Amino acid sequence: MDQKTAQTLVNKAIEAREKAYAPYSKFKVGAAILTKDGTIFPGCNIENASYGATICAERTAVANMVSSGHTDPVAIAICYNETEFALPCGICRQVLSEFANEKEDLIVLMAKTDGTYQETTLSALLPGAFKLADGQK
Repeated sequence: MDQKTAQTLVNKAIEAREKAYAPYSKFKVGAAILTKDGTIFPGCNIENASYGATICAERTAVANMVSSGHTDPVAIAICYNETEFALPCGICRQVLSEFANEKEDLIVLMAKTDGTYQETTLSALLPGAFKLADGQK
């Protein structure tokens, strides 16, 4: 991924973070998914008084992508504060693996609110992701 595209994706995750609904934890997270055709889908975390009903930014972005008719992500950027690089939780890693292309690893950009980021891949964050046996999808 070229640096300009990566920075655009990070900036969209930073923008999405501002829309997060986090009245309980104050832990705002933004994400942005880039699809193969260049479309970017944002997502933010949405908390709920019943904590189990909370949805992470990454899964909101996936829902936005899928509900718009796309299932072909190539990269995701995640941002939550100015001091730490954001990592997706285990559930989000598994959800992302559902849509990741097995031949081209999903790029994960872990960003800070100042726009700096580190790059890794989904397979590095979730080796041996759960998949159904062939023919069961």
